Amino acid sequence: MDYLVKPGYGPEWGSGGVFGLTYYRKVLYYTLSMEAEAHFRHDNEETVYRFELLGPGPSSGGDTYNAVETVDEYIYFGGWVHNPAVYKSREGFAGEIDFRNKYSHVHEYNINEKTVRLVWSETARSEREWAGEVSEIVYDWLNDKLLLARADGHFNLGIFELDRSGSELKRLSDVPGLKGSLFLEFACFDMQPDWRRGVDGVQCYDPHEKRMLYYSVRDWTAVSVDGEGVENRGSGYAVSAYARYWHFFRGGLLVGNPVEPDVEEPSFVRLFDFPGTQYSPSRSNALVIAGGVLAAFNAYSHGALHVAEPKKSLVRTLNYSVGPSVLVYITPPVARIVLAVGARITSMTKRGGDVLLGTNNSPNLGGRDATKIDVGVREVLSVSEEGILTGRQPPVVFRVEGSTVGGRVFGGVPLTGYKEPHLRVYSSKPNTLKVSEYDLGLPPRLVDTSSYSISEGWNRVDLSSHDNIVSFKLMSPDEKAVVYIVLE
Repeated sequence: MDYLVKPGYGPEWGSGGVFGLTYYRKVLYYTLSMEAEAHFRHDNEETVYRFELLGPGPSSGGDTYNAVETVDEYIYFGGWVHNPAVYKSREGFAGEIDFRNKYSHVHEYNINEKTVRLVWSETARSEREWAGEVSEIVYDWLNDKLLLARADGHFNLGIFELDRSGSELKRLSDVPGLKGSLFLEFACFDMQPDWRRGVDGVQCYDPHEKRMLYYSVRDWTAVSVDGEGVENRGSGYAVSAYARYWHFFRGGLLVGNPVEPDVEEPSFVRLFDFPGTQYSPSRSNALVIAGGVLAAFNAYSHGALHVAEPKKSLVRTLNYSVGPSVLVYITPPVARIVLAVGARITSMTKRGGDVLLGTNNSPNLGGRDATKIDVGVREVLSVSEEGILTGRQPPVVFRVEGSTVGGRVFGGVPLTGYKEPHLRVYSSKPNTLKVSEYDLGLPPRLVDTSSYSISEGWNRVDLSSHDNIVSFKLMSPDEKAVVYIVLE
């Protein structure tokens, strides 16, 4: 199953994507955003819902966080939608959207009857502010409730419990949470009170005692496997595997037991951390296949063309592309790159022997970048599960600018499977490159640290003596430095 979706009408910021991809009971569900179309593909027919239960249309948005859950014969899908969408203004090349018709929502699709029901919705009726979007739905099996995560918005943020009839919405936590997953019997979510800073820890709902438990990371350096901190930890997605909770965010992941940290305190593992860039696992999801974790890291999830202060340097930084999007397959203690694609992977699901990927060649934009059409080319791509499990690693190159990373650590790149991994480093002065090698065992372990002398001009650093994940640091910041991470 492979098909392209070209740009269509959907007044919003930049491009959405194929979100919520779920194959369940012989039905393939996804929401095409920003067109606000929920698709339900049966064997011989397709139902398309355009959120008409919320307004007269034309609509835009739908979901950009993969808020979907399945229970019995139902598919629950949430997110946000403008209905009707109102393109407010355009000044020069900059545009904005009016938010007064923006709804947060949860819908239910009945597979047997092929019908859609609006379970719950909320709107702020404000020109510039909105009620917290529904970015995650987790089913509480013990109490037959839908647990909702909400962090993107201005009102009613936190973790909520929703009766499946839609009759009662109850706030469980006032700490904003964007993404989450079941962990054992607990429903765990990130704590993200400030989206600019990102994940501060994990909050978990105990369905037995009906209470929230909180685990805060007070010192990221102390829980980091390579002994360095991490900045701008924008939440990506979560998954449960190996009796641990895994939460991926910009810079890497937190893995361990946030409910009982004295049993195994969560560790921070740096993965594809390129400071100052938008490279991250945001607006995607993870899959468990063959018992391992398949995780997506995206090259270009977010960008901004029309910033408040028209500084070319800021626009360049916000739109810098460091390398391809990658899929990483994790089977502790090993993480290995199994696929490299374009701008971003927006969602994934498994169908038979294939993994279906929703992809997009354009990012979500921001600020005053609203357009009347979705500007991206979206695709549903089928990839063989066998190819992921047994195929060769794809050649990959990342380009890192010294002016962007400064004196911070970067990388967290898995080398497993590559025969000739190396760096090409341009330096404007003599320098020292620190390389930390670590694995993704449970718990993760630092293998060793090495230092390489860097001369002025071009250098080649052979990484073939390292077998696991490696991160890097220029001991003396060099704004003119350029580092190519070459995996082949």
